[in-house]
Amino acid sequence: MNFKSLATALAACALSVAMLPSCSSNKSSLTYFEDVDQITESLGSTDAYVIRIQPADELMITVNSFIPEASAGYNLPMINVSATSIFQNNEQPQQQTYIVDKAGDIVMPLLGKQHVAGLTCDEIAEKLTALISADVEDPSVMVRLMNFKVNVAGEVATPGTQVVRTGRYSILDALTAAGDLTEYGERSNVLVIREENGKRTAHRIDLNSASALSSPYFYLQQNDYVYVEPNKIRQDNSKYNQNNAFKLSVVSTIVSGLSVITSLIIALAVK
Repeated sequence: MNFKSLATALAACALSVAMLPSCSSNKSSLTYFEDVDQITESLGSTDAYVIRIQPADELMITVNSFIPEASAGYNLPMINVSATSIFQNNEQPQQQTYIVDKAGDIVMPLLGKQHVAGLTCDEIAEKLTALISADVEDPSVMVRLMNFKVNVAGEVATPGTQVVRTGRYSILDALTAAGDLTEYGERSNVLVIREENGKRTAHRIDLNSASALSSPYFYLQQNDYVYVEPNKIRQDNSKYNQNNAFKLSVVSTIVSGLSVITSLIIALAVK
């Protein structure tokens, strides 16, 4: 009997079994809206989507008119903000913003306290226009939400905070800005965490299904958190990598032990 060949074969077998990567029969589809061609009815109206102001929101409100002096008093004073260029340090004037307090109010020059929580930017503009029109002819009021941002994390190419400059922002916009999901992202179970009226809610969206297009969470709100969880393949690989060092250590011990045994067997066989 060739004891050396037998011991070597046993060692190789032990190494192959221990190093076998974990496999999963659960496959995750990489296709968005797989059943969209089967949908014959409307996927929902975009008119229902609005951004409503909440406490702690930051608003920029600008009031103008044909006679600038008449509307100037309704604006907050400009402040100087330091701006650094490659040539020099200087200060640039910048319009101040309003922070909505816990009660949902802001305090405007001449108008005093105004309740804005629960309103859209357009509704606030209409409300202020009506009030200012009592003293100013044809005022123009622009209201802009300054803190519209969402956070995207998990299995995307570039996770991070996204500052939104548009009035309508969907989960597809957020994922596109994040470089799309990686191949390890679970498209059927994307989590959206939202804060509304002082309460935190969570909802899961199946991007493999066209039903996601009509979800109330399809369009994002300010401060939404989008999390793409890893799919089964990523989770299995992660578990394998965590145990890999331990497995290699065990295999090394086994191989070393077999080598010692082989050496002893060879030595005895020679005698």
